[in-house]
Amino acid sequence: MRVNEVGCASVAVIKLGGSILKGLISYRRAARFIGQRHASNPKESLVVVVSAQSGETDALLCEAQAIADEPGDAALDLLWSTGELRSVARLALHLQAAGVRAAALDVRQTGLRIAARGLGVASAEFDPASIRKALTAHRVVIVPGFLATDISGAVVTLGRGGSDLTAVLLAVGLSASRCELIKDVPGYFTADPNVNAGAQHLPQLSFAQALGMADAGCDLVQRAALETADRSGLPIVVRSLNESAPESWVTAAPDVQDQNPTEARIEEVNEADLRAITTVSAGS
Repeated sequence: MRVNEVGCASVAVIKLGGSILKGLISYRRAARFIGQRHASNPKESLVVVVSAQSGETDALLCEAQAIADEPGDAALDLLWSTGELRSVARLALHLQAAGVRAAALDVRQTGLRIAARGLGVASAEFDPASIRKALTAHRVVIVPGFLATDISGAVVTLGRGGSDLTAVLLAVGLSASRCELIKDVPGYFTADPNVNAGAQHLPQLSFAQALGMADAGCDLVQRAALETADRSGLPIVVRSLNESAPESWVTAAPDVQDQNPTEARIEEVNEADLRAITTVSAGS
């Protein structure tokens, strides 16, 4: 088990993308999921990375373009940031209503920094001090994805679709036991289950397998996130909000991963399977 530095047995990072956060009911459902996890393991702390509600980032862009034909980067980033911050606040309020106290952090408290706007999440540096401090008082901490600050302290965006990598970077910096990516499908399959009824679920696979699937066109998990987790020895869990649904663990050595509760044998994904894989919705 990876050892963290906040006095708890473990820290898990959970990412909720825009494909999950679609409205009032979905925030309530996400809060129920987090609340159940909070109650089931009193020795585990949770850092929850959230995206803006589905469609909100595009709506904010349209709003900006209705005002100015070419919105300035600084103003647009600040406007965009309100989507993620609303998600942080909404989830915190739903958790409060469910009896779970959670710390809701803003972008400056999250600790992600880049040297200049436009460099993207891969160049971000993470200072975990604020999150670790929050974890000493709360077992659930909610932070915005997609956002960082530059060296001047200005809010900047990290590029569309990069929140998987954001969550992995936080998990590595916090020495988390794992990074859970909540999707609208329950993990990896040998083909897109939405179009192929014969697609087989993969409960365990190696980083090499997941990267091979990414190269074949499966964008379920961002490739850079897989590469970073692989280099750091960080297990990734891909799952849905449905507790009874299967999940997929991606590790360096799935057959010896003691955190994985499933004992299913790793299914081999051959070249024909890889060619058959189609794009599966990964969320933001």
